[in-house]
Amino acid sequence: MTRAVIPGTYDPITLGHLDIIERATHVFSSVVVGVADSPNKRSGPLFTLAERIELAQDAVSHLANVEVMAFDKLLVDFACQVEADAIVKGLRAVTDFDSEFQQSSINYRLNPKLETIFIMANPRYMFLSSSMVKEIASMHGDISHWVTPLVQSELSKRLDS
Repeated sequence: MTRAVIPGTYDPITLGHLDIIERATHVFSSVVVGVADSPNKRSGPLFTLAERIELAQDAVSHLANVEVMAFDKLLVDFACQVEADAIVKGLRAVTDFDSEFQQSSINYRLNPKLETIFIMANPRYMFLSSSMVKEIASMHGDISHWVTPLVQSELSKRLDS
């Protein structure tokens, strides 16, 4: 059995994230979507950790071999905790590659038995980020092509209040 962790803040999860998760399920027999607590990320996440987990669980509910778990430790330690063989990262552009290459090098140094696998973003989502989705939603733009209905509803509630 092979298991992969797909880490992220998922604030919120997008269809770009979901595309990477779905494609990873064809390569690995089990996938853990690791939702990082990330309290220090920029100004902090818009959604609480519990809310981000709920949104991710809804998004992957059709995938039998995927589970969603929170983590608040080093990614390599979390991957070992869930007995993962690999970390999967989606790459959108050259800027992603630069930062992900650096992170994978550090992770390799911390645990050389843990592989990092990169999956190129579907061109349909190559430009997409959670930050962009939040910004468009905050200005009442249509985000329905980039998020699940639940995420769209929760963003609308959160940003209209």
